[in-house]
Amino acid sequence: MSADDETKQQQRAAITAEMSRTAFQRKAVSRLAVGEALDDAIAFFKERGYRSGRTGRPNQVFVMGGREGLLPRVNAEILAQGNVGKAKVTMLTISGFGEELSNHLKDYVSHVRQQRRPD
Repeated sequence: MSADDETKQQQRAAITAEMSRTAFQRKAVSRLAVGEALDDAIAFFKERGYRSGRTGRPNQVFVMGGREGLLPRVNAEILAQGNVGKAKVTMLTISGFGEELSNHLKDYVSHVRQQRRPD
């Protein structure tokens, strides 16, 4: 193995470790319909400077951002499942990685929970 290959392996290992360290996974319940919940997520992340939109898969949203620390690009996805449980709520599965993006994902979970509270 050449020194160049070894350096690339070390870089990949560092990136993988950073992805694991900054990983974020949560589930949240929304009272909004699936489409409204996904539109709300897209708007939330666009306001914070991330590219966001629907994927080709049904009921799924992507979130992409640029370099954060060691990571050349950060990603997240939000998957919505409608009509869950007796209350027929929307279950959101949120996962992603990145130092800043993880903080924004936490803020998004708080945002979803805040929407559920009556004023």
